Amino acid sequence: MGLFSKDIKSMDDLFVHTLKDIYYAENQITKALPQMMEKASNQQLKQGFEQHLRETEGHIRNLEQVFQMMNMEPKGVDCPAIDGIIEESKEVAGDVDDPKVLDAALIAAAQAVEHYEITRYGTLITWAQELGKNECADILKRNLAEEKATDQKLTELAESRINLAAAE
Repeated sequence: MGLFSKDIKSMDDLFVHTLKDIYYAENQITKALPQMMEKASNQQLKQGFEQHLRETEGHIRNLEQVFQMMNMEPKGVDCPAIDGIIEESKEVAGDVDDPKVLDAALIAAAQAVEHYEITRYGTLITWAQELGKNECADILKRNLAEEKATDQKLTELAESRINLAAAE
């Protein structure tokens, strides 16, 4: 089902499609994070990626709970946006030899992912509320809060040491 597919006839259909999109994205992120951990040289960055992997696994469980509340089987739908962000991060990381510069590139890639997730969760929360799915919105709010916190931690790590080390 494409975003502008004939299968999307209502706001509820659009909500479900976007829920499937973020479910797919979160699952792809669980595959990318271990690779990012392996490439990172900064120990705090490695630990941050490890913590985010655990959080992402929790996000998936939360999304599965939302699907269950809607009497649906959890299922993803291809998300070219997250695939592109992950692919681009792999390409950039593959082109960087300096470990300090690679750490800065990894943070930038991780923040691109976070920003995508933040937009999706924000949209889903608004739609859930408008559709009267307030319990779903409450669960999605937890994921959004963690995504925003991760983005802030990445910013602090980049600005306090990683970007400076890469610029030397």
